[in-house]
Amino acid sequence: MDGEFRQRLEHRLEQLENRVALLERNLGFVAAGQRRGSLRGLWRRPPMWTFEQYLPRLLNLNAFKSAPAIPANAPRVAMVTPSYNHAQYIGATIDSIVNQAYPNLHYHVQDGASIDGTVDLLKSRGNSISWKSEPDQGQSNAINLGFAGVDCEIMAYLNSDDMLLPGTLAHVVNYFMSHPDVDIVYGNRIFIDRDGLEVGRAVLPRHDGRTLQYADYIPQETMFWRKRVWDTIGPIDESFHFAMDWDFILRAQAAGFKFARLPRFLSCFRIHDAQKTAATYAVGVKEMGILRRRVLGFDPTQIQIRRAIAPYLLRQVAYHYGYKLGVLRY
Repeated sequence: MDGEFRQRLEHRLEQLENRVALLERNLGFVAAGQRRGSLRGLWRRPPMWTFEQYLPRLLNLNAFKSAPAIPANAPRVAMVTPSYNHAQYIGATIDSIVNQAYPNLHYHVQDGASIDGTVDLLKSRGNSISWKSEPDQGQSNAINLGFAGVDCEIMAYLNSDDMLLPGTLAHVVNYFMSHPDVDIVYGNRIFIDRDGLEVGRAVLPRHDGRTLQYADYIPQETMFWRKRVWDTIGPIDESFHFAMDWDFILRAQAAGFKFARLPRFLSCFRIHDAQKTAATYAVGVKEMGILRRRVLGFDPTQIQIRRAIAPYLLRQVAYHYGYKLGVLRY
């Protein structure tokens, strides 16, 4: 068996394993959907963690607020996309960043030696983006490789199946410039399916540092931070493969950096068969336990976790239906 055939076979097996994990997760979604009419169902599956909220529909980008003007002295923004075998989606990811037309942007794709056509797609982009394709030690390692030696003022990473919404960079930069005391920002998210159709939305209440110690509610694809955060707390911890963003967030919070939730939809989170979130659920449970023990000093039970995050979840439900009824507009 030659090396290329073996690699393709292993990739196919990984896809099958991911599909099984997704099917198991979808069974949970079906059960949750049957409970959704009751308050208990709402507690078990709050809107911000319910991906498929309605039938797929076209995402109307013209319905969002127009982007603010980009200032003449726009700070340098560095964005990295870690990638591996996502040729089906990464083109949309790249376009969502490049089409921001932000004048002072460094955008780099760090690919883990994909074998599905990703490299050909990256080559076709010419000099419009920076990229490298080489073996890595996983997503966390790829993110750190992508940011190595980059000179910038604002940082973020966007996975190779997610997308920025139009005007996001302009809005984020304007907020940072008008709020010099804020170090990390994030916003509302939209859930899309494999075809880019909208299937749900998550509207978040104001930032709550205490809740963050028990559960990570910050949508990673909407998060941006000042480089001084990275310089102070260090890069992504490569020992984490699922909860690396929560680890980074908790370290930043412990160091005293200030967070702000922006009242705007910033990015799209894609739901699909080979989604890492579904494929590495067991790893995630273990890593989240490690982080809770580190921050809280004890291993909380599920009941303790639910009680601690209940006030935030109630506020999120209120925001969700406030937005749904037109009381809140973003």
